[in-house]
Amino acid sequence: MKETVLDVLLYLFENYFYADPDAVRDRDSMQAGLLQAGFSPAEISKAFVWLEDLRALEHPELSVPPTEQGPIRVYSTHEQTRLDAECRGFLMFLEQNGVLDPQQRERVIDRIMALDQPEVDLEDLKWVVLMVLFNQPGTEAAFAWMESHMFAADPLATH
Repeated sequence: MKETVLDVLLYLFENYFYADPDAVRDRDSMQAGLLQAGFSPAEISKAFVWLEDLRALEHPELSVPPTEQGPIRVYSTHEQTRLDAECRGFLMFLEQNGVLDPQQRERVIDRIMALDQPEVDLEDLKWVVLMVLFNQPGTEAAFAWMESHMFAADPLATH
């Protein structure tokens, strides 16, 4: 089985965090469950580091200062390689519609860049957005919108 860090994260999200967010779980029991599900120890370790780094991004000193007309995000060449025009457009759509604020957008980009994938497609991006929103207090409405957008039979157009 050739799994990625994102595969491990999605498994954790769907089977542990999303299924019962109030349950207290220790890393050892989740790691045992992941090993039993067939994930490699290396990918499991990378996924836990990814989650720890996501929690570390919650510090207010890492915030993006607001501007009067809204921030302009210029993507580096490396970010453009990882996030194609469709993904960048979707991030802009989410920000313009109040689903993500500039700080959350930066968290999403940071977490996308931390994945060990050369390119990220739109579905992967949506999952990362959902995980970032899930891990932030006060984003329940944005999380619910994103969740309904992802699982709707006829999702809204993104343009």
